[in-house]
Order: sequence, then structure tokens, then C-alpha cells
Amino acid sequence: MDNREISPAVIRRLPRYYRYLGDLLEKGITRISSLELSEKMSVTASQIRQDFNNFGNFGQQGYGYNVDVLQNEIKKILGLDKKYNLIVLGSGNLGQALLQYESFRKRGFIFTALFDNSPALVGQSVNGLVISDISELEQYLQDHKVDIAVFCVPNEEAGKLLETVAHGGVKAIWSFSRIDVKKAEELG
Repeated sequence: MDNREISPAVIRRLPRYYRYLGDLLEKGITRISSLELSEKMSVTASQIRQDFNNFGNFGQQGYGYNVDVLQNEIKKILGLDKKYNLIVLGSGNLGQALLQYESFRKRGFIFTALFDNSPALVGQSVNGLVISDISELEQYLQDHKVDIAVFCVPNEEAGKLLETVAHGGVKAIWSFSRIDVKKAEELG
């Protein structure tokens, strides 16, 4: 792939293609034409071919696309062929629900630690992980590689934790809290 810029619209469509191709594989479908794919995705066949040509030549005229090969190529493009270590900050109902969502693990997102400041939650086990006190966060970040911090804390606590996470080497933040985006960009 050359260094040309890919349009944001193409990038937004890639996860949809990926999910739909996964559905096809689950149904035992091994190949699909751009026309068949366009009918299912509400995108023109021409647009689909243009989208995929941004990343390489995945199809064959008269044959279409090998569904497994195409999904694997999109998986690589999206970075889903790698494993990512996640921590959850705020282990209440939302934090625990995210941890139990099996699709994260299937896509390479591995939860490695949970943190909270509630004495009622600290020490509890959720899906094999023990909830640690938030005061242990800084040390944990020094001792472990963390790719993504998932913020599930009240808004007023999120700002306080943002700097700790940013200085701890975390590469990305998924936030279910209101975080000052400008401050996050300055820290990252």
C-alpha cells in the first residue's frame, strides 16, 4: 500500500465490512461478489471495489472475494490482528458489564486489571480479575504494559486520573466519562 491518504468515509466503512464478512463466515459463505456485498451493505458495488482497492487487490474479476481472506486483510488494516491490554477505571455496573462482553476478548482486547475507589468493590473478583484500589494505579502502570484505559468513573474523577494514565504510557483511552479532550491531546 502506498502513502496516499484514505478518506474518512472509507475508514468508517471498514468495521462494517469486517462485521458483515464475519456474519457470512458464520453462515458458511466462502465467497461473495461486490454486487452481492453491495446489496447487503447499502453501498454500491463500485464503491466497495474502490474501498478495497485503497488497500490492495483482494478480489478477482468473475470470482469476487474470498470472504475469509478479505476479512483477514481488513482485520490487519484495523489492527485487530494484535492483542491489546486494557484496564478499567471504575468497576461499578458499567465497568463490570464491559469486562463480561465476550466480543472484546475475541477481537484481541484483553482486560488485565480493574480499579475502583469504593471499599465495597475493592477486593471483589470479576471474571477472574480482582478489583484493585485506584491508589495502586500508578504502580500498576509502571509494572505493566497497558495499551488502553477504559474510563467508567464519574466525570469529576476522570480528569484527575487522565494525567496519571497519560504519564503511565497508556496509548489510548476509551471514555464513558466526560474527559477534557484538549487536555488529553496535550498529555498524549
